[in-house]
Amino acid sequence: MKISYNWLKQFIKIDWEAQKTAELLTDLGLEVEGITAYESVKGGLKGVVVGHVLSCVKHPNADRLKLTTVDIGGPAPLQIVCGAPNVEKGQKVPVATIGTKLYTLEGESWTIKKGKIRGEESQGMICAEDELGLGKGHDGIMVLSENLVPGTPCSTVFEIENDEVFEIGLTPNRSDAMSHYGVARDLKAGLKQKDIQQELITPSASNFATENRALKIDVVVENNELAPRYCGVTLSNLIVQPSPDWLKNRLRSIGITPKNNVVDATNYVLHELGQPLHAFDAAKIKGHKIFVKTLPKGTKFITLDGVERELHEEDLMICDAEKPMCIAGVFGGIGSGVTESTNAIFLESAYFDPVSIRKSAKRHGLNTDASFRFERGIDINDVEYCLKRAALLISELAGGDITSDVIDLYPKKKDDYQVFLTYDKINKLIGHEIPSETIKSILASLDIKVKNVSESGLGLAIPFYRVDVQREVDVIEEILRVYGYNNVGSKDKLNASIAPTSRFEDYKLQNNIGNHLASQGFFEIMTNSLTTPSYQNLLPENEENSAVEILNPLSADLSVMRQSLLFSGLEAISYNINRKRNDLRLFEFGKTYRQSGNDRSESKHLCLLVTGNRTDDSWTNAPKKSDLFYLKSIAENVLVRLGMSNIRTATQNSSLFTEGLSLQSKSESLVAIGTVKKSILIEFGIKQEVLFADFNWDLILSTLNKKEIVYTEIPRFPEVTRDLALLLDEAVTYQEIHDLAFRTEKKFLKNMDLFDVYTGDNLPSGKKSYAVSFTLQDEKNTLTDRQIEKIMGKLRQRYEADLGASLR
Repeated sequence: MKISYNWLKQFIKIDWEAQKTAELLTDLGLEVEGITAYESVKGGLKGVVVGHVLSCVKHPNADRLKLTTVDIGGPAPLQIVCGAPNVEKGQKVPVATIGTKLYTLEGESWTIKKGKIRGEESQGMICAEDELGLGKGHDGIMVLSENLVPGTPCSTVFEIENDEVFEIGLTPNRSDAMSHYGVARDLKAGLKQKDIQQELITPSASNFATENRALKIDVVVENNELAPRYCGVTLSNLIVQPSPDWLKNRLRSIGITPKNNVVDATNYVLHELGQPLHAFDAAKIKGHKIFVKTLPKGTKFITLDGVERELHEEDLMICDAEKPMCIAGVFGGIGSGVTESTNAIFLESAYFDPVSIRKSAKRHGLNTDASFRFERGIDINDVEYCLKRAALLISELAGGDITSDVIDLYPKKKDDYQVFLTYDKINKLIGHEIPSETIKSILASLDIKVKNVSESGLGLAIPFYRVDVQREVDVIEEILRVYGYNNVGSKDKLNASIAPTSRFEDYKLQNNIGNHLASQGFFEIMTNSLTTPSYQNLLPENEENSAVEILNPLSADLSVMRQSLLFSGLEAISYNINRKRNDLRLFEFGKTYRQSGNDRSESKHLCLLVTGNRTDDSWTNAPKKSDLFYLKSIAENVLVRLGMSNIRTATQNSSLFTEGLSLQSKSESLVAIGTVKKSILIEFGIKQEVLFADFNWDLILSTLNKKEIVYTEIPRFPEVTRDLALLLDEAVTYQEIHDLAFRTEKKFLKNMDLFDVYTGDNLPSGKKSYAVSFTLQDEKNTLTDRQIEKIMGKLRQRYEADLGASLR
């Protein structure tokens, strides 16, 4: 939310620098995320001054140029070459001096430099309207008032406004601060705690009066639950035209493009007081009657953006006797708005049910300034006052008369919230004793009324516009934020509850593994657990309909909970590759979500994503491409670092992978590793190979907590290595060779490795050669040659019998 500092100071007199005010607002809970400068004319016309043309003669070397001397209040006049046809002796003109930077309305800029034009020196520039960014005129130079003194800065002549704009990260609960007046109200409370007493200046509507009753429009509210309060008034004999500069500057400073004096006035009051308003062209209201109601599902309605929308049966609509004109509180229709030909309007000010507005806005994908406020809750008791304030402003800007009484349909008054606040609860929650008089002072500064006082606490009436303060704890939060978190000191003694935990605590393991992966060149990422439903089409068939859907999604692209960390990881890879970062090693701890019938579940995972080269190109080494076995080694090292042993490798068949494998413990898959299919990568615009490892973190944790810690002594006797070159069928995997060896020799076989694979010439068709190394060791004695030969013979026999192997 953008807040203009100049605008803010209309409600509270404060002469602090903007940074100091921003710090106070942040302390009050209205976090100022940044301050940006605003200039009504870019550059502020710095270096542009009033000049007096002392002489004007034809340029000796150019027919269309003139040679002038101009007094700008300096010690000597300047010689300036000018090509404008209307420049004459005696004029007062704007002069851009040497070094001045000028900006056009389109944002183009250039710097005035000293130079020669057709052989004559030119020491500045006499400017046209568009060259100063003041307008589009370029028929000639601007001619200023004769009364101006040479040397006067043009920033004062044209009343250039300089402002500082706060960007406030407003939390959803603070609907009371969605306006300049609301922010000023909080600022007043904060200043009071610093012993700076400031009165809040409230815009007046006391001089509102109906001039005649020439234009009456009746209103019927068919659903008072969806529209608890609805007000309206008519204005006639208006002249719709551009707004004055002061109003344009106010709106532009907060990023709003001015349209015309009527629409700008409604936008002004919206951002001034927080009350959305809507102006209907009275001539387009058929039957001179307005109905606030819902319409049948599927009713067609074209909104102001030209899009035809199908209405939902719960959408609240503003209609005339024949047609819908506006989605209440969200967006107007294309045929009922104010245009240049409008001379009479019906001005609407209302309070609509926040839940209804939120649902309508989400259904139609519309997020407007009005819906932003209505769906969070505005002040129902200010609806009529804001209507009168806006009517008076429109009358001032566009002329005309107020031509009806105010219609105010408010059948069921909303009461203030009643809360009893106990002193003990304040001290207990805050951990700090605040004097009762200070508490009362803070409550008064927040417009919270003390109805009764007792020894134990206070009976309070809280204004209806404070929708986030309805409980005792909410009031305590208000007291604390105004009192100041920084004013609550810490005690020497801290109390904490100690509960039994598992041997392997999740956060400690995550830190340990995260540090390990970082040391291997991996970067941690954090992606959104909300994702697009289109990714379901990329999942295996049995998972396509298992998404947990969001009932009230932020957008269509964030409407389901993720079922895999793969797709959000691929989004991160695509983003980096598009920015020339092709060699990536990423990891993420995160949860996935599933739904089966009415049951929902979540599970924690660790994922690794690798693409590109794993080593850089250098004069000593050629780059090495990351492959499946590199990622497998990283995954195995993670499990080893977690203290897991007896991990076996199995093939992994998945519709996500072109090839894959699984790291298992007791037939349970701990990690799935694979090369992501190209068809999936294409969906993300990725053209290079991506490797993915998915750790079932919950299963790993449960396995670790069941695992007993074991150890063995360091062997005192040497190990022995023997090799076999086995000729095998191509279908036989190394895993089969590995598992068969350890089933055959359980006592002395400690390790085995595959160190060569050969296929090709000199081998029978359908065969391949594996060269395997076996490490043997007896922990109690030195192995003899006879024992070694016996073991190797037994292994050869098993390979021949079970796998059809032969020695090369």
